[in-house]
Amino acid sequence: MHILKQVDLILEKIEGHLIVLILSLMILLSFGQMLLRNFFDQGIIWGDILLRQWVLWLGFLGAAMAVRKNKHISIEIFSNLLSPYWNQIIKAFTRLSAGIISGFLAWAAWSFMIFEKESESVLFLDLPVWIFQIILPYSFMVIALRFIISGATIEKSDSGQPLQ
Repeated sequence: MHILKQVDLILEKIEGHLIVLILSLMILLSFGQMLLRNFFDQGIIWGDILLRQWVLWLGFLGAAMAVRKNKHISIEIFSNLLSPYWNQIIKAFTRLSAGIISGFLAWAAWSFMIFEKESESVLFLDLPVWIFQIILPYSFMVIALRFIISGATIEKSDSGQPLQ
């Protein structure tokens, strides 16, 4: 488990840098597009398509980071009604379940990406569509890994004592 956590930490750093890079490039490209359209009545033809792809990447990288920092959407109906022990059991079960479901989504995204690769679809500038879709299986795989690590880790109760 220690090795998985180290790999996860490295991935988090890479994802953080990638988010900053993509967001910076998005700001520059969209500002450049605005200047080109307003002052020169032209623009970069493929600029809007690339911006849409980068929005997809930011969304999926952000989702992966949200799971890492436990900031994802969760509904805790019984959290105030149950004891800390049962809360931890339910959290572990839901996180492991979410990890398994994310694993299935990673497999489906991989199949979709391979289908696009085999169909040789092109997005712009002769760049294949599948290159931009790499984020789908990657992010679902990382989300699955992070949910499973989180669910398998024994947490302490609110009193600070290990769960029995």
